[in-house]
Parts: sequence; C-alpha cells; structure tokens
Amino acid sequence: MPSLARKGRGAVTNPPVRYESSRTELHDDGWGTLAAEFADLPPLPTELIREKAKSALAWNESPDIGFDRSINPYRGCEHGCVYCYARPSHAHVGMSPGLDFETRLMFKPDLPALLEKELSKPGYQAKPVALGANTDPYQPVERTLGITRAVLEVLERFGHPVTIVTKSALVLRDLDILQRLAARNLVHVCLSVTTLDLKLARVMEPRAASPLKRLEALAVLAKAGIPVGVLAAPMIPGLNDMELERILEMSARAGATRAGYVILRLPLEIHGMFEAWLQQHHPDRAARVLALVRETRGGRIYDSRFGIRQTGTGPYAELLAQRFKLALRRFGMEGRGRMGEGTLDCTQFRAPQAAPRQLELL
Repeated sequence: MPSLARKGRGAVTNPPVRYESSRTELHDDGWGTLAAEFADLPPLPTELIREKAKSALAWNESPDIGFDRSINPYRGCEHGCVYCYARPSHAHVGMSPGLDFETRLMFKPDLPALLEKELSKPGYQAKPVALGANTDPYQPVERTLGITRAVLEVLERFGHPVTIVTKSALVLRDLDILQRLAARNLVHVCLSVTTLDLKLARVMEPRAASPLKRLEALAVLAKAGIPVGVLAAPMIPGLNDMELERILEMSARAGATRAGYVILRLPLEIHGMFEAWLQQHHPDRAARVLALVRETRGGRIYDSRFGIRQTGTGPYAELLAQRFKLALRRFGMEGRGRMGEGTLDCTQFRAPQAAPRQLELL
C-alpha cells in the first residue's frame, strides 16, 4: 500500500470503515505505476459537514475516567494527531479513522441550544462536564464556528462546572469567560503537551499549536487566575517518553498546579495507522517502539481493561509511573492540586428562570 502522506496531515493511511461488508484495495497492474501515482499527492482540504445532534451530553460509566458526562462540539479533529484514541469513533458515521478523521469534520451548530434544554430538565444534577473529551474543542475550525464559546456561555449562565483539555492556544480567546468561571471555582483547564521537540510535533500532531505556544497559553491562563494543569499524553515508549520530566518542569514553571500522563493506546485501527506512520517518519526505531509498547501491554499491542489501559503494566510502565511521581515532587506539583471532578463546586448550578407566560399575568 503506497503512503498517502499529505503535507499538513498526520495519518499516512486511510483504512476502510470496519463496519462495511465490502472494501476497495489498491493493486499494481504490473507496470509499476501505482507508486508513481501516489508519489506527489496534492494537499487535502478540510470538509465541514453539518450534524444535527440529538443530545448535547454524552454519558459514560467508565470507572477509570474522572467524569461521567462530556460535550463534544465536533466529530473528527483537524489537529491530525496520529495516535489519537478518538480516531476509531469516525467509523460510527461511515468514515475512515485515517485521513477522513482529520479532513472530514462534523460540527454541531445546535449544541448550545440542546445543552440549555437538557440542563433545564427537572431533576438534572450537576457534576463537572468534560468539554471536548473525544476531540479537541479548540481545533482550528472553532476559530470561525465558535460553538465551544457558545457552550461555555451556557455553562456560565447555569453555574455549571466544566473541565477542558486542549492542544490549542485558541483557548485564550475565551479568557474572559474562563476568568469568571474560575472566580466561582467552576473550571479548570488542562493543556496537553506531548513533546517539546518541534520537529517531532510537526509530524505527529501537524495542525495543533506548537509546544511552545501551549506552554505560553498555560502561563497566560495561570496568570489570569485560572487553575491549569498539563497532560503529558501520550507517552510513547522509545519516542517521546524520555521528555516526561522536561515537559513537567516547563509546565510547572509556566504555572501548572496539576499534571497527568497516559501511556500510548493503540485500539482498533490505530495500531496499523501508527505502525505505518512510524515506518514513514521513524523507520530506524519502528520495531523498537512497537516492542516496548507490547512490553507495557502484556505482550499484546493493546490491553483495553479498565484501570490499566491508561498506564499499562510491566517493568517499563512501572518505571514510567515512578518517574512521574518523582517529577511531581521535584517540581513542586505534588499536593498543589489534583486533576478530577472533585475539585470544582457543583452547588452553584441553577437553571435560569424562564420568561413568564402571558397567562401568568392574569
């Protein structure tokens, strides 16, 4: 299979949708023209697809996730992070988890109105909601569509606590709302920093903000009084895991008071896509990286069991966990704040009073 690598895109393949009964495969006719045809592919434009959402809140019962509800303004993500755990979800709408995931984006313009309706239901009980748990709420298209900001306006009006994880400096656009929420202990923001190596970041997460921009955004948020943390994720054995301490150190200097990490996960199609990406960009270490990944998953490429899917098992994973714990202590983040829903105030939630009906005046 020739590489489908495109400038500004992360994936180098576009695997078929796993739910479809038929698929198309490329085959060289013997004249050696297949590789030549794919040698100089044009850039792929971003396609926006309007989605009529049925609900605003997505619920989960996963015991190893610190929230039970989330809001996702977008399906797919233009950041193009090759390792993204959300890629397989694109198959649910009949699109490939590969290049389709980062070029064919679905947006939900009705989301703020739906959210207001759901939060107004009698009996709704507020707990922190994760904004963008599946894909980044501040990916490039948010700059023009503004759905994430509209969602934050609804949450502020209801006094609803929210957590945000992003790779984008665009989060600073909403500094005004975030400051007001922070003053009421209703928000914390986490910047995901995977690497400080600009060359690696450019091919691994091509349309996300540069690592330095993310650290700068973290510093601005912290200076504005907004609780901020860093998520060093994913840590990829043999590729970026040696940067863990440096990432935490730079984030602590910028003002992060909490931190987390996740070891690389390769569920479903991500395994083949990540392996193809390694062969494209890091052929000299591809076998070593995959061998270390298997070492953290009991000899398999992935272990989806709750409780260990985020951290892995075995000596390599245990060493990474120890390094993380020691780094927190070394850089003063131990005990300064923790990532999780228990730190935010849920008692301020109130559904705004509806406008009085005409008959009530009689």
